[in-house]
Amino acid sequence: MKFPAPVSVKWIANLIGAELAGNTEGMATGINELHKVEPGDLVFVDHPKYYNKCLYSEATFIIINQKTECPEGKALLIVDNPFEAYQTIVRHFRPFKPAVKPISDSATIGEGTYIAPNVYIGHEVSIGKDCFIGPNVTIMDHCVIGDNVIIQAGTVIGSDAFYYNTKKDRAVWYRKMESCGRVVIESDVEIGAGCTIDRGVSHDTRLGRGSKLDNMVHIGHDTVLGANCLLAAQVGIAGATTLGNGVILWGQVGISKTLSIGDNAVVLAQSGVGGTLEGGKVYFGSPAEDASTKKRELVWVKRIPEIWEKIKGNK
Repeated sequence: MKFPAPVSVKWIANLIGAELAGNTEGMATGINELHKVEPGDLVFVDHPKYYNKCLYSEATFIIINQKTECPEGKALLIVDNPFEAYQTIVRHFRPFKPAVKPISDSATIGEGTYIAPNVYIGHEVSIGKDCFIGPNVTIMDHCVIGDNVIIQAGTVIGSDAFYYNTKKDRAVWYRKMESCGRVVIESDVEIGAGCTIDRGVSHDTRLGRGSKLDNMVHIGHDTVLGANCLLAAQVGIAGATTLGNGVILWGQVGISKTLSIGDNAVVLAQSGVGGTLEGGKVYFGSPAEDASTKKRELVWVKRIPEIWEKIKGNK
């Protein structure tokens, strides 16, 4: 999430009650989580396992729960509970605004766009020209829709990320991390009925131009689809995953988190992707592997009883 304007790190330290060290004159441009940080961003870390990764990431300002050496040019904001400090900043810049009507007065809708009955459009939403928004579609706050986009009935755009701060030394292990990111849908995208597309935790979930989604597809937080991707029914993609241009995922493919799939890869139906895949190849199985290799393996698996009988006969 980018702030409306750069914010003094001293002001932020005062907001969250932090001790400030390092570059105390810096100006923060936004808040982000570790997978998506950019220069000028704030990020939080509350576990020693991730201290170095966070300190030497692209982030300029680090909310942390322990005094440590600060890399040159960066600032540390030291607090007892970095997670709660993050929540405080998000709630300040993206406070909850109750809806008072089905289509917010702050939403902008382009010429020639059709909005069907029972559609909900939240605050600060932008929808381009010549779109079709089907009945019972929900588009949550701050989402951005390009031109000539089709969204079929019952789809939800911009639901909260499935993302939790986990600590097993407290009664409630999983604490919701406030979602302040957006969903950005580029022009000429088509989204089927009953799809769910989660907003980024603090960055953008993005669907590239010309991509097409079948019914009942789920896209997790901060996932990025390239241009002209094709996703068949019941595909599920976890958070912070990147698909290149022209990727095809056939029905019921499951994709794990924080991986990438290269341009023009094809993953056949009911496959499970647990790691990064190169582009330009066809994949099958769980875990997904080169389809021709996987199919040969299945042929040999079917022959195991026959081979076993021959082995027993030779004893």
